[in-house]
Amino acid sequence: MGEGFADKTKGKARELGGKVQEEWGEATNDPEAKARGEANQGQGNLDQARGNIKDFAGDVKDKVRDVADDITD
Repeated sequence: MGEGFADKTKGKARELGGKVQEEWGEATNDPEAKARGEANQGQGNLDQARGNIKDFAGDVKDKVRDVADDITD
């Protein structure tokens, strides 16, 4: 698994929990709950993006290492 797996998993869970919270806020006419849900969804999306960046950086690091190995061989 990539280096960003934990961030992406945590982010997806936070996003889904935020969606439930937002829907609850709408159903109960609670604007604070709805706003917290929207904020949690946004944070979840950021967590997932962080995970994607970590995976990308890991891939770049691996490719640089492969090229360096090829040059030194």
